[in-house]
Amino acid sequence: MTTSPVDIPRDPRQPADFDPVALGRHLLRAIRAGALGTLDAGTGYPITTLTSVATDLDGAPILLVSGLSHHTQNLKADPRCSLLLGEGGRGDPLAHPRLTLVAEAKLTEDPVIRRRFLARHPKARLYVDFPDFAFYRLEPIRMMLNGGFARAFDGEASHILSPLEDRAAFAELEEGAVDHMNEDHAETLELYARVLCKMPGGPWRATGLDPHGLDLGLNDRTARIAFNPPIQDGTALRKGLKQLADMARAAERKDMNI
Repeated sequence: MTTSPVDIPRDPRQPADFDPVALGRHLLRAIRAGALGTLDAGTGYPITTLTSVATDLDGAPILLVSGLSHHTQNLKADPRCSLLLGEGGRGDPLAHPRLTLVAEAKLTEDPVIRRRFLARHPKARLYVDFPDFAFYRLEPIRMMLNGGFARAFDGEASHILSPLEDRAAFAELEEGAVDHMNEDHAETLELYARVLCKMPGGPWRATGLDPHGLDLGLNDRTARIAFNPPIQDGTALRKGLKQLADMARAAERKDMNI
């Protein structure tokens, strides 16, 4: 996971290698499901439900929810919510990184959001057009990150979002690039996942990209590769993808002692 330093307040007692921005961005982009906290419309008490998650181009979480669900009714009455994203793994669950976002939910019919959500969750095509289903974009306000012992950060969620110079232009760039990579560069995508992300081999596909990285998917698995530096246009994207491919091939040759 490539890091890029951001000028944020840091606790000098924390490990020098703890980069809350890079870790927060990774968790935000890589996790497929999270715990959604809403305020019960009838009682005002908080409730928590499980929901599938994808992200908009700038990193804001996007949800596809049924109007029949409790959390959708709650969001209609009060858009304030929270979203917990955890990496999980073996051993003590509290030893693994997790990110909580405080946000406000906004109903949206943006076709880019629909496309990106279905790329991350292709099985949702079975019900996405049911009349009671709708997309919400969560507008992040604050982030609370716990990366393990002595690795915590609490601050503005904007630290881990990806500013877009021209959203429409970037959406067009992303759609074309993802289609091109999936159609013509399947071997390179598999190389990225297997060598750079230490994932099992297989027919990995690009599910989306944003200024800070490339998202990959294989069945229920996800992988995330960060761009360094971030990209905003096609020229920078081509350069970044080539750099990643060269890095992966060099690492593979080294592992094979060639």
